[in-house]
Amino acid sequence: MSEKLYNEIPSLDLADFNSGDEARKQKFVTDLGAAYHSIGFVAVKNHGLSDELCTKLYQAVQDFFALPDEVKQKYEIPELFGQRGYIGKGKEHAKGRATGDLKEFYHVGQEVVDGDPIKKEYPDNIWPEEIENFDKIALEAYQTLEKAGRQMLKAIALYLGLEEDYFESRVHNGNSILRPIHYFPIENPEEVPDDAVRAAEHGDINLITLLMGASADGLQVLRRDGEWIPITALPEQIVVNVGDMLARHTNDKLKSTIHRVVNPPKELMKTSRFSIPFFMHPRSDMDLTCLENCIDDDHPKQFEDITAGEFLHQRLAEIGLKK
Repeated sequence: MSEKLYNEIPSLDLADFNSGDEARKQKFVTDLGAAYHSIGFVAVKNHGLSDELCTKLYQAVQDFFALPDEVKQKYEIPELFGQRGYIGKGKEHAKGRATGDLKEFYHVGQEVVDGDPIKKEYPDNIWPEEIENFDKIALEAYQTLEKAGRQMLKAIALYLGLEEDYFESRVHNGNSILRPIHYFPIENPEEVPDDAVRAAEHGDINLITLLMGASADGLQVLRRDGEWIPITALPEQIVVNVGDMLARHTNDKLKSTIHRVVNPPKELMKTSRFSIPFFMHPRSDMDLTCLENCIDDDHPKQFEDITAGEFLHQRLAEIGLKK
């Protein structure tokens, strides 16, 4: 495969994959695989999220983060290690760093409704009583993004030469997280640490990430030649990128690319930025051992065998959410 350097992330249409036309479906799979092999990111339209739902979710999220800190902190439960509810300002940092990111966020997790015993692994969701319908709106967005993620994973499975439904049982009632993020205003930029940024360079932990509202300035991806390029998406698109679990499972055939959210110019530090990623996780018992068909003489096995649950615990400690 040619090692293409992208100047922007490629755009794809999920309707091609679901069209019933084998040629369109195959082209989607091929183009997705090429992008994920090289830069690890794509922008996707026809993902199922309506403009109305996006608008309602962003309004609910903005209303929550506008609440006083002492109200928001009612929903921060230390013993949950940030798995559900509110996570306060500066609590999370990138792997390998000590300075906290300039953000606060909220975690909405899986609602198991089919009697699956995995329910006991997950804490109950925590809902802010001050924001009307926060639970209904957030869960509808969660389920819509999860459905789109399952479609993306079907295409990934075909690209990898696996059965189309390979990931289905592995992500059913998976440990996925919807994370509304508020990059809060900084009234006195000179008072924050010199190395403090909205989100320091990092790779995502999970299988894939589906990001709503990715067009605000500041999101950048590190190209293979060391160049940082901006991630932009049209209003009807979401950005979908490879996480570290998928990179491990594919022996780095699919790339979990480092990305960051840089600070705006100092005069704009007093403004808020919002984004809402959906981190798609498998069930904790998924075996992330490198796939045999991703290992050969030119690509020897790079990663130790590990389960998704073990890997998640390891990484939560590394980013400061779990002691």
